[in-house]
Amino acid sequence: MLIELIDSFTTTFLATITDVIPIAAIIFGFQFLIIRRPIANLKRVLIGFGYVIIGLTLFLIGLENALFPIGKLMAQQLTSPAFIYAHLESIPDQFIWSDYYWVYIFAFTIGFSTTIAEPSLIAVAIKASEVSGGAIGVWGLRIAVAFGVAIGISLGCYRIVTGLPIHYFIICGYIVVVVQTFFAPKLIVPLAYDSGGVTTSTVTVPLVAALGLGLAETVPGRSVLIDGFGLIAFASLFPIISVMAYAQLAELRNHTIKNKT
Repeated sequence: MLIELIDSFTTTFLATITDVIPIAAIIFGFQFLIIRRPIANLKRVLIGFGYVIIGLTLFLIGLENALFPIGKLMAQQLTSPAFIYAHLESIPDQFIWSDYYWVYIFAFTIGFSTTIAEPSLIAVAIKASEVSGGAIGVWGLRIAVAFGVAIGISLGCYRIVTGLPIHYFIICGYIVVVVQTFFAPKLIVPLAYDSGGVTTSTVTVPLVAALGLGLAETVPGRSVLIDGFGLIAFASLFPIISVMAYAQLAELRNHTIKNKT
């Protein structure tokens, strides 16, 4: 067991170094060859790169040994006929989409919780609050994005269960985004578009991908390749809608308060 762990760590560590080297080469290359200035606090920067490599190595090992298996296992257990129809004496021949309500609930809760814990979203929310002078609340933005991801993943699971084409959902979603863009406060539009990207990062993607693949494997008549992927697209799209909706509701509320006073 210890030998396997050491081998896994060594292999992942070397792979991570290979991935980080091009980034470091570009940064140091531009600094020394284009800008032609020494890097301030070079020792701290090098130590920071070391922390990044070690952290990424441990994170990737954790993905393979924890998050991916858990996501797949949960999808298999929640879609098991023995679990869905535990209250019945016999399992019916045909399934309907409403039988999988626990899948939708799990997708919503896991989408919300992973997004709240997403480091990239926390960083963007803090910076947005600083730049806006507190007009954009850190927790308000994080909760709005988390609701968007949760709703998106739940709807994506519904799509996998029903087998409906993904482009119907994506096209309709972006039509809503385009319409909202004309009416939402201009301050929030760029941030809303960025919020869709920061959600698909280190914490959310592994669990969402594993959930989608596991769901497609266990739902009868679904293709893992065709139906298993696409959940991440929902996780990227719906936060844009939810953040602009959050700003629109806040603007409407402020307008109503001003009219009353």
